[in-house]
Amino acid sequence: MGGFLLLIIFVLMIDLLVVGRHSHIVSTKEALGWTSVWVALSMGFYVFLRFYGHMLHGIETQAELTDVVSRYAPELRFRLTDFEGMLGEYRAHMSMSYLAGYFIEQTLSVDNVFVILMILQGFSVPQKNYKTVLFWGVLGAIVLRFIFIFAGAALIHRFEWVLYIFGAFLVFQGIKILAKKDGHVKDPHDYAIVKFLSKYLNISKEYHGDKFAFNHHKKVYFTPLMLVLVLVEFTDVIFALDSIPAVFSVSLDPFVVFFSNIFAIIGLRSLFFLLANMIDKFRFLNIGVSVLLIFVGVKLLAHTWLEEIGFKPSYSLYFIATTLILSVVFSALFPEKEKS
Repeated sequence: MGGFLLLIIFVLMIDLLVVGRHSHIVSTKEALGWTSVWVALSMGFYVFLRFYGHMLHGIETQAELTDVVSRYAPELRFRLTDFEGMLGEYRAHMSMSYLAGYFIEQTLSVDNVFVILMILQGFSVPQKNYKTVLFWGVLGAIVLRFIFIFAGAALIHRFEWVLYIFGAFLVFQGIKILAKKDGHVKDPHDYAIVKFLSKYLNISKEYHGDKFAFNHHKKVYFTPLMLVLVLVEFTDVIFALDSIPAVFSVSLDPFVVFFSNIFAIIGLRSLFFLLANMIDKFRFLNIGVSVLLIFVGVKLLAHTWLEEIGFKPSYSLYFIATTLILSVVFSALFPEKEKS
């Protein structure tokens, strides 16, 4: 496990320090390239689990295999009786559980993309600084997911009420964006959270490149970019409370749950830039984002009822895909007229 974590951090550092050592707007071509890299790594981990998955739990004997299966895969029924055959069946089960968890997490986490985009646009963050915020946001998400998953489900159930508050917030924001006039940009200091933190922290009025803080007259000042990062991390915490239980329904193995979460989160970072670039090119996509925010909010508000009626994560994917496709189609059919 440590080796894969180091690999993920190594690739992220290459992306930040080598490919993106200068702040820049991520192009669609670059986003597609990195999406391919992360999908390839995700599938590579599936191959590893298929042939060497038992190494994560250090299984060397049949007794150890039986113990691990009883704890993490009680639904598995072996057809073979020899150790190598049973080990092969266990690895096949483990790898398929990982794939299922990965696609579930991808589907659920797409919602997160639009919320992050709302935060960045709401705070008027320069597009060239998007990558810096998301890089540190991903690293923070890895740490937070590790804590959440390996700490168990107790923390999730304890803070379940937050889902309702955040759901109501998303519905409100979605409606607010729909009613928002074009060209109106809200000053970051008009946000309640900024006003609150400004009472206790030195927060600068403007952005200072891609810096989160700087020294001025022997005082430390935080930039609005730091506030954005805090909100992005908070968003991931909230969505983790919804997505992690969904993956636990596929597998009880913390390694499977953790890596399916991590690979999906990292892959969505590239997907974010694809969607962000599309927002600027398609006039109705912003309306689509508003609709999706309302959908996500309603889904969080009614998550208990949706679980009871068997609402599947794939339904969210269908709705998201349909909304995006319609937004793009209407943008192509009814392009914005050029202003004289």
